Amino acid sequence: MALYEAPRDEDGAGGEEPSPNGDGPAGETGEAGSADGGDTAEAEAEASESEPESAGEDESAGEESGTGPVDQATAVFRAPGDKAGGKVETGRTGEAGEDTDAEAETDGSGASRDADAGTADAGDAEEADGGTDPAEDRDPAEDGGAEARPVDQATAVFRVPGGPEDGAGSRTGEEAGGTGGDDEGGEEAGADRPVDQPTAMFRVRPESDSEEPGPERPEKTADPGKPGKAGEPGEPENDREPERAGKPERTGSPAKAGEPAESDAERTSRFVPLRSADAPRVPPAVVSPEQPPHTPGPELPEAERTRQQPLPPHMPLELLAELTNKPAPPETPVRVALRRIKIWSPLVLLLVIVLAVAQLMRPLPAPELVLTAPATHTFEGDRPALEWPPEGQAVLEVEGLGSLGSYGEEKPVPIASVAKVMTAYVILRDHPIEAGEEGPMIPVDAQAEKDAGLSAQGESTVEVEEGEEITLNEALHALMIASANNVARLLARWDSGGSEKAFVEKMNAAAEELGMENTTYTDASGLRKDTVSTAADQVKLGKKVMDYEAFREIVKKPSYEDRNGVSHRNWNGLVPYNGAVGIKTGTTTAAGGNLLFAGEKEVGGTTQLIVGAMLGQHKPPIIDTVIAESRELLVSAQEVLKSEKIVAKGDVVGYVDDGLGGRTQVVATEDVSAVGWSGLKVELALTDGGRGVPGTAAPGDTVGTLTVGSGPGQVKVPVAVRGELAEPDLGTRLTRIL
Repeated sequence: MALYEAPRDEDGAGGEEPSPNGDGPAGETGEAGSADGGDTAEAEAEASESEPESAGEDESAGEESGTGPVDQATAVFRAPGDKAGGKVETGRTGEAGEDTDAEAETDGSGASRDADAGTADAGDAEEADGGTDPAEDRDPAEDGGAEARPVDQATAVFRVPGGPEDGAGSRTGEEAGGTGGDDEGGEEAGADRPVDQPTAMFRVRPESDSEEPGPERPEKTADPGKPGKAGEPGEPENDREPERAGKPERTGSPAKAGEPAESDAERTSRFVPLRSADAPRVPPAVVSPEQPPHTPGPELPEAERTRQQPLPPHMPLELLAELTNKPAPPETPVRVALRRIKIWSPLVLLLVIVLAVAQLMRPLPAPELVLTAPATHTFEGDRPALEWPPEGQAVLEVEGLGSLGSYGEEKPVPIASVAKVMTAYVILRDHPIEAGEEGPMIPVDAQAEKDAGLSAQGESTVEVEEGEEITLNEALHALMIASANNVARLLARWDSGGSEKAFVEKMNAAAEELGMENTTYTDASGLRKDTVSTAADQVKLGKKVMDYEAFREIVKKPSYEDRNGVSHRNWNGLVPYNGAVGIKTGTTTAAGGNLLFAGEKEVGGTTQLIVGAMLGQHKPPIIDTVIAESRELLVSAQEVLKSEKIVAKGDVVGYVDDGLGGRTQVVATEDVSAVGWSGLKVELALTDGGRGVPGTAAPGDTVGTLTVGSGPGQVKVPVAVRGELAEPDLGTRLTRIL
């Protein structure tokens, strides 16, 4: 590395900057040295003694220099040359290589540092090589130093360490236009300080005018081993400073009279290498042995250390303390609690918002009616006694209220034509028709016509002819009123595609569905004695089939008239007396007299349906016996039925539950009576009737029904809300759990 010093005002001489075309003072100095050798350099040094003694007068120096103003200060750098040959490249100064030795002649203190000798050495080396005489290209200012061109930009000249001794050649004379000095100085310069690299220019910031004179500044000196003037190898340059003390250093051609003195920006300084020029060249990557060894400084604080690898992970507060060079505050319970509140509060708030939105978006539960009135009512008194038959078996029930009791052993017995009730049920189930509707046409086959002749053998039949068609409605009348066996078989074949056996299988399947566990069907008419059942099973079937309105309309008729105008009497003598509405008789020698009957009774504003069955009546005439016994039983049942008021109009019977804790009371819109008999327990229920409970309703709006009992005789009373029914409010919806 090289040190440089900028010129000061007290130096009294400033180096002039070469112009970009190579016409500057540096070229003048170099060429003058080439022409006159060492003598010219001495002559110029003595000539400078005649200039004003005051080194600090910038104006006189500027007038004598004869140079124009420049825009920036320059600095001249000197680097050790190569031993083998004085190759000095001019870098990018615009052929300023010839100015190298001339401008390097002075430093910031005004003392000469072998600039003349270096210039002479380069010149002798060039002449020895047979180079051209640079004197031919010199300007008048170069020889006499009387006139110099103005410098447009400040420059700095560097001399760079040279290459190996055997590879050097003088590039100064070739590239810089033959720059040289006197013969003796040139030889020494060429032999001792060859330069193999070009010089470079640097801009230097001008120094302040208020600086102290040069002698008071410490001066940078070269290494002891660096040669000085030619013929004095190894002499330090600072040893020769006293010889030139007091002499103004020549930095270029003499200034013209009347020209302004150099400014700080025009002054030059010179870099002096810190190592010997004879030392071997050290690659840039290798540290020079002359440099002092590196000694580690004091250890930096932990926070200012530079690390190539990251430290182990820190806690957030410790990392923040390192980044801000500020220690973390001490942990206290209050600070920890506040920090946790700051961290968790946004999360909790976000969770609350999400839950609130989810709660508001959830569908509301369906409102329900809840009964608050007693769920059952029991009639006072003992169980009533009915008129049961003397033989066989019998069962009696009120639809929706329950059983009035039974008589006899419950065992399967032949039921004869009572089996036709199941035949009608299966047909209406698979081919339903409305009351009064004729239904589909049924073609009469030959078998139906043939079976019609069995009436001579005691069977019940109706006249039909092959090829004609009868309606389903007429066929059901013939089946249930006239009890025609031939029509029962015709319906079985028509329904099952011609197979009576398949139809019987359907009859048994239907019995199983209805819970008739003791019933077996073997034919569609019941003529066979192996078609058996019980009174309890037949009551089950009777209640089910009476749900079909078309069936009820048929069985309550005492007679009917067929398509041909022939009237047929109903074998059930109960109809239409004593409120009897059906259902079917069945008599054979094996089965005796059998009857499945039904009757109605108006009680408490309701119509109660009584269904009973009586089997195994063998007292002749069996048909009359069974009808008489059944009549007594039916009438006794009608007499025991009664009604009791259990809820008055306006009484609260329940409330509407909105599912979120809201309750709105409901009241009965009229008196509620329960129908039954002594000792009977009936059930109460609050229902919506299948329509659903509304979410909002005004006071008095009907929202459901209060029922007592079940079946056709079930008591039904509407209920209404007592106050306004409204949906749950916002707070209730937000705080709902399920």
